[in-house]
Amino acid sequence: MTSPTIKFGTDGWRGITGDDFTYETLRYAAQGVAEYLTAKSPDPLAVVGYDCRFASEVFAEEVARVLAGNGVRSLLFDRPSPTQVASWTVIDRKAAGAAVITASHNPYLFNGLKYKPETGSSAPPEVIADLETRINGIAGRGPEAVKRAAADDRLIEPYDPLPAYFEQVRRMLDVDAIRNSQLRILHECMFGSGYGYVEGLVGGGATTVIELHSERNPFFGGVNPEPIPGNLHEALQTMKSGGYDLCIATDGDADRLGIIDETGRFINQLQVYALLMMYLVETRGWKGPFVKSTNMTSMADELGKLYGVPVYEVPVGFKNVAPKMMETDAVMGGEESGGFGFRGHIPERDGILAGLFFADMIVQAGKPLSTLLGDLEKKVGPHAYARHDIHLQRDTYEQQRLQILKTLSDHQPRTVAGVDVERVRDDDGFKFFLKDGSWVLLRTSGTEPLIRVYSEAADQREVDARLAALEEIVGIGGQGGG
Repeated sequence: MTSPTIKFGTDGWRGITGDDFTYETLRYAAQGVAEYLTAKSPDPLAVVGYDCRFASEVFAEEVARVLAGNGVRSLLFDRPSPTQVASWTVIDRKAAGAAVITASHNPYLFNGLKYKPETGSSAPPEVIADLETRINGIAGRGPEAVKRAAADDRLIEPYDPLPAYFEQVRRMLDVDAIRNSQLRILHECMFGSGYGYVEGLVGGGATTVIELHSERNPFFGGVNPEPIPGNLHEALQTMKSGGYDLCIATDGDADRLGIIDETGRFINQLQVYALLMMYLVETRGWKGPFVKSTNMTSMADELGKLYGVPVYEVPVGFKNVAPKMMETDAVMGGEESGGFGFRGHIPERDGILAGLFFADMIVQAGKPLSTLLGDLEKKVGPHAYARHDIHLQRDTYEQQRLQILKTLSDHQPRTVAGVDVERVRDDDGFKFFLKDGSWVLLRTSGTEPLIRVYSEAADQREVDARLAALEEIVGIGGQGGG
């Protein structure tokens, strides 16, 4: 019998529950984490968290039991919690690392494991490579290679992570000013682990926080827990009906966010990055570098020139964003999928804190969010954006993925939608920078059988033309969907 191969994508290992994500494969992963931790420290402390997916708390307990079987102490969360809460707990409790049971925004069929090192960030490539080598070596030896303790082992400590995280958020911004501001905030929890966090931090005073889909539903109501417009129909309609100042939407493990303004307009993640950048520099007075992923907005570069701060572009994934943030002491790092991390907190995505920064942005400016977006466009001009997610068959995905990348490598276009290509970046898919300042990017997912095509241009018609042109070049034209 061939042992399973466990491979980490842009942020952790994910698989379909009952197929490639099973008790057996999870135990191999946990054993690899345990051996990695004990190789670094004689007495490591680990954090074990989990989300609201099917049986996540049971899988988390299994991880803690394997850690204990290897002599590793663990703080096992007592409730589903956002992934960044585990990251903060690593910092707060000076732990050696965290293992979080989550598949983030993936469809309900998936579950997975994210590993966070002692920095609280996403694991950098060298840590991932070490873990994969250890885990797959253990899988090759079979179940007898796993050490497992009893569920009540003294090395497993039940832990409530919420108070320490709330205390940290209060250090990052004036929570009381938001609570007393009379804002009406809608929190679209998407059946995820962010329930209770926004309300607990800024509700209960003059400000009202109403939660949507805060109950546990491992099916996620039949919608992927990713905060993009196609998954937010009820939140969009609620905001369009009036009576709210802001909607904060958080994904399955609440490390990513989507924002809807008081008119019911979805603020896309590229605009979110630029608005946060404007707020942190102009309102908060934070100066320093900014880091963005290659699928993030060129508005950041324009604002960087305006503010006199450097902007670094790295491959997609916080495993690439976080090291650059730490290296440069960046004010913020962000990626197109709605993940934003901040200096003075953790070099990791935090959808709760980023959402509360939007509440503070509105309070401090004394303006509605739609007006603030207008202020941004006065600085950088209009920017339109879209992403097409093209789903492929799992069993043929690897072959198709490689063929598509080879096509682009061998036949790089000199023009896209009639506009000359100025330069190409090919370290994470293929990104074509066009002469008019627009760009188009094709990437293959490391966690799902998915091709993603992105573009940013001056208006939606130009975006659509660039997406269609690149899809036609690789033979997937007409399959795109937002």
